[in-house]
Amino acid sequence: QVQFEESGGGLVQPGGSLRLSCIADGFIFSSYAMSWYRQAPGKERELVAVLNSAGSLREYADAVKGRFTISRDNAKNTVDLQMNSLKPEDTAVYYCNAASRRAGMWVYEYPYWGQGTQVTVSS
Repeated sequence: QVQFEESGGGLVQPGGSLRLSCIADGFIFSSYAMSWYRQAPGKERELVAVLNSAGSLREYADAVKGRFTISRDNAKNTVDLQMNSLKPEDTAVYYCNAASRRAGMWVYEYPYWGQGTQVTVSS
């Protein structure tokens, strides 16, 4: 069964940093692109970052470019998200999922989500 477990969230002041981590199970991790999504209260879930299976191609939402970095360890089935220069608008629950390219767009692969990890940016 496909499973995702996110961790690393917390409360941080504006300008601070956090590192999120996700452990995936139930599929061949090294064969899939991996992604981070976030969902803020009252908003739809949005794609934040994607990293291809080889770890050589990264794409980011415009709102986080230059501040967030996605990375992966195929030996450990983990994908991380380093978040720097955090802003209040980054406050959301963050989730990971595998990803696929369809019709020119990245979409999540599995209809299963972990509990997510809460990131709150506030002074």
